[in-house]
Parts: sequence; structure tokens; C-alpha cells
Amino acid sequence: MKAHNSKIIGEGLTYDDVLLVPNYSSVLPREVSIQSKFSRNITLNVPIVSAAMDTVTESAMAIAMAQEGGIGVLHKNMTIEQQAAKVRKVKRAESGM
Repeated sequence: MKAHNSKIIGEGLTYDDVLLVPNYSSVLPREVSIQSKFSRNITLNVPIVSAAMDTVTESAMAIAMAQEGGIGVLHKNMTIEQQAAKVRKVKRAESGM
């Protein structure tokens, strides 16, 4: 029996490794949870993360991702002041302010 280290992922699968065949299921969509841990303190309701690229994620994308249950990682191709302003904008949108 192999020793198991919980900090090391043992196996990963991609779309090419899995084939889903349409069939009847007694499991209802509302009974399913697809929550994922992004970090120790952040749980995502939908396991979707947008790329930290300047052509992909700025505050608008981060806000949209948060509203849908995912997370947007802001890119770093801006000054620290600009980064802080974008984070404030996202946080304000999350709280509805």
C-alpha cells in the first residue's frame, strides 16, 4: 500500500481522460455541489478562475466572475496604486456599494 501525502495531488484528469455518456440520472442538479477550495480561506461556488492577463482580467471581469461564483485574478501589468484601485472596485461591487 502506498503512503499518502495529502499535500501532493496523486492523479489529475483532463477532458481527454474522461468521457461522459448521456444517460438518465436520479441525481437532481439542485442536489449537486461543485464547490472547490481556491485557498485555505477562499471557497468557490463554481470552480472557474480567469487568467491573470491584462487582456483577460481587469476589475470588470473579476466582478463578473465573483457574481457567478468564480474568481478573477487581476493582472500585475499596472502600478501598485492601480492594482489597489482595481481591488477596491471589485470589493465594492461584491458588497453592493
